[in-house]
Amino acid sequence: MTSSHLRLAATDHPVHELIRARYSPYCFNGEPVEREKILACLEAARWAASSFNEQPWTFLVGIRGDGEAFGRLLDCLYEPNQVWAGQAGAVMVTVLGRNFAGNGKSNRMAQHDVGLAVGNLTTQATALGLSVHEMAGIDLAKTRAVCEIPDTHDPCTALAIGYAANPEGRNDAMAERDRGLRQRKPMSGWVFTDQWGSAWAEK
Repeated sequence: MTSSHLRLAATDHPVHELIRARYSPYCFNGEPVEREKILACLEAARWAASSFNEQPWTFLVGIRGDGEAFGRLLDCLYEPNQVWAGQAGAVMVTVLGRNFAGNGKSNRMAQHDVGLAVGNLTTQATALGLSVHEMAGIDLAKTRAVCEIPDTHDPCTALAIGYAANPEGRNDAMAERDRGLRQRKPMSGWVFTDQWGSAWAEK
């Protein structure tokens, strides 16, 4: 982790430093991401757990300055996301396989497993000094057409990956969001015993 302005989370319980350091910035510095770092992140995604080892994920990759893929994938995002994601060093689109390859049955775990792969990728990126911002704001129909995604697969999310820029000294809306307080719901609101709404003791 090389960034001097990482926004470490104030956790209630001890967790790995990479988890504390991970956050989704809106401010990137515009530098391309080294190919070997992208490969390391994708290798981490490759080794994510998945139902029946189906590995239902596909990643479409565009690196700034390396051909037309970056611009084509960026153009698939909703316009408000293009403004800030355009400063990232790479853009990815995640795609899920809707059915199990072996029997053709619906894979209800596919979206969950894509999320696990992105989680692995994000942790590896954080370890390499990169930041990842995942987005739902993507034009799915346009993405399918532009990227020629087959009917057996569905575009899912987009990722902006790159080196976070220091928001201090900037007065734009994106920098203001990056300076905002990091917070999460307390465990008492979502960790229950076997009775819904009955909080499982944190301590």
